[in-house]
This record gives sequence, C-alpha cells and structure tokens, in this order.
Amino acid sequence: LTVLPALALFMQHLLQFCNRSLLLRMMGSACRMKYKFLESPLGRIEISGCEAGVEAAKCGPGHRAPARVPAPSKGEKLESGPEETTAALDECAAWLAAYFHAPETVEDLPLPAFHHPIFQQDSFRRQVLWKLMAAVKVGDTVSYQQLAALVGKSGAARAVGGAMRDNPIPIIIPCHRVICSSGKIGNYTGGVGIKEWLLDHEKRVKGKPLLPPGPAQSIASQPDHTMHACTGRI
Repeated sequence: LTVLPALALFMQHLLQFCNRSLLLRMMGSACRMKYKFLESPLGRIEISGCEAGVEAAKCGPGHRAPARVPAPSKGEKLESGPEETTAALDECAAWLAAYFHAPETVEDLPLPAFHHPIFQQDSFRRQVLWKLMAAVKVGDTVSYQQLAALVGKSGAARAVGGAMRDNPIPIIIPCHRVICSSGKIGNYTGGVGIKEWLLDHEKRVKGKPLLPPGPAQSIASQPDHTMHACTGRI
C-alpha cells in the first residue's frame, strides 16, 4: 500500500513531462526559431526565440568565469543568426549588453516578450520566476525560503530551487540572486564562479561588500555537445 503514493507521484511527474514535451513540439512547429548571439564577459550567450518572444538564453560550453569583474567596456559584441532577427531578440540582447556594461541602468529598459512553455502555463514555476523578476532587483538577494514565502508557499523552498533550475532566461530572470538562508550563495548550474561573478558585478555598482574571493569554476566541464542555461539550484 505504501507504494501507491510514490506511484501516483511518479505518474504525475511523467504526465507533466509529457505535457511539456508536447507543448514544446507544438510551439516548435508553430514558431520559426531565430537566434542572436552576444559575446559577454562570461562567454558567448545564445538567445533564441520567435516573433512571439524569447524562448531561452544560454551560455555555451567551454567558457570560464573570470577571476574578477572586468572593467566596463563600451559595449558587447552582438551577432545575429543566419536569418533575420526579431524585435524580442534585439531587446533581449540590448538588455544583456546593458547589464554587463552598466547593470544599474537595466531597470529602466523594456523587457523582451517571453515565449517559453513555462510562461504559457499557470504553474508554481511561472509564479516564482515572475515574482523573482519583479521583487528582487540589481544588487539584492533573496533566500529560497524567502522567495517561497513571497509567492505564498513558505514551505516550498525546495520547489523554488527546482524553479530556478528550470529558468530558461537567466540573468534577466535573476536566479543568481537566490541564495541559501545561511548566507552561502549555493550552487549554480553554470558554475559557482559565474554566480559569484554576477553577484559581485551587481554589488560593485551598489557599493556593497563583495563576496570573499573563491576559485572561479569552469563551465567547460559541461558536455561539449550541449548548451545550458546558467540556472540556479539548491
């Protein structure tokens, strides 16, 4: 009898995965995907989406988080894919370029439209990501538990970690600002070094104390044939 709850939970997750996969296929068949690339201090960022909005922003493998925040540049290098870009991709690239150059300016910039399955469903993940983007600004941090409380689910810190892991558009949706209740910055799929870099980059602007120096972790350890979102986890 004790097997039944576990089986029910497994079936629920399986159905959610199947529904998400089906939605991805439906969106892919309806959308003509286009790409834009940004050369950033953290390496090349691939932005993908369609006329309806941005689907994902990913960091490519083989890049290292720098040991320290580099001096601001006059601008980041932008490239388009082989096909014509879209307004949403242009807005996303402009937002990211501004973030790396002067992060204090991004709150005045328009956000691109998002078009990813997570944002097409009324789910806990969507609520968490929207709340994070709206409530936790440049230079600030929030714990997983605090973010859970902000969406009315104070006991769902672990589920918040799952939402961070599923974040398709990092930096704009700032999962790097979500840290452990202990004050430790926690893990990060793109590497703890990248999370440290992003937090230090923002704190430098606000004049807050920087994180203690630590080894920058390479994201080259990720499989060379994949691209991954730089998303956070508990």
